Amino acid sequence: MSTWHTLVEAPALAARLGAPSLVVFDCRHDLAKPDYGRDAFAAGRIPYARFLHLDDDLSGTKTGRNGRHPLPAAEDFVALMRRHGVSDTTQVVAYDDAGGMYAARLWWMLRWVGHDAVAVLDGGLPAWRDASLPISTDAPLNLPEGNLSLRAGAVTVSADELLTNLASGAFQVVDARAPDRFRGENETLDPVGGHIPGAINRFFRDNLGPDGRFKPAAQLAEEWRARLGERSPDQVVSQCGSGVTGCHNLLALEVAGLGGARLYAGSWSEWCADPARPVAQGV
Repeated sequence: MSTWHTLVEAPALAARLGAPSLVVFDCRHDLAKPDYGRDAFAAGRIPYARFLHLDDDLSGTKTGRNGRHPLPAAEDFVALMRRHGVSDTTQVVAYDDAGGMYAARLWWMLRWVGHDAVAVLDGGLPAWRDASLPISTDAPLNLPEGNLSLRAGAVTVSADELLTNLASGAFQVVDARAPDRFRGENETLDPVGGHIPGAINRFFRDNLGPDGRFKPAAQLAEEWRARLGERSPDQVVSQCGSGVTGCHNLLALEVAGLGGARLYAGSWSEWCADPARPVAQGV
């Protein structure tokens, strides 16, 4: 069977449901309503899907200075995936109902620990429903413990590296937040408004078409090349508010054939927690 590395369409996923080599994760979430995802999962989900919570499963312990959604230890995340039955040969598919906003976080995290047989359901649960595919409330199957290995994978950068970058300009930082928040306006999630000096803005929702699915690869490549200029993907650092939608931009780059960019996982919520770090506002 084919391996999916970026996106998968609903009919293709439906045709493989129930295969022992496939694990599907429901990543629905609402930043303003932390219980939303669990409640929505209980009300109905893709058959065989398992639930992961952004705060509890896809984030580590917050210290007040490491951002709103810090990464867990890689070893802890691998152990979680094993408990859900993920092995080195498992095809993982993640979905949500927000255009991949949260599912892309799981996509990137699995690549971070060296597992690239992972894809996001293009269009998420709305696309699944539009295709008149089944919804289930059955309990997820008990899966045997997986044997997922921890290997080198997707690369992160630290706040200290980005401080050094202010002078060196080795990386182009790309901020995935909405343009108003990038400018420092209408900030409701973090205590300081603005952006990392030198960053440019690419709102993650600009990766999607009107139907909530990712734009075609050629269109994404054209838009991203226009935004990045002469920068190669390995000179790009993606960030956002807390390291979630920055993963959406990384997924879009992969779809566009521009893989190799890095994630600043702490993102703006970590950066602005230290008043010694400089802040830019406006465009």
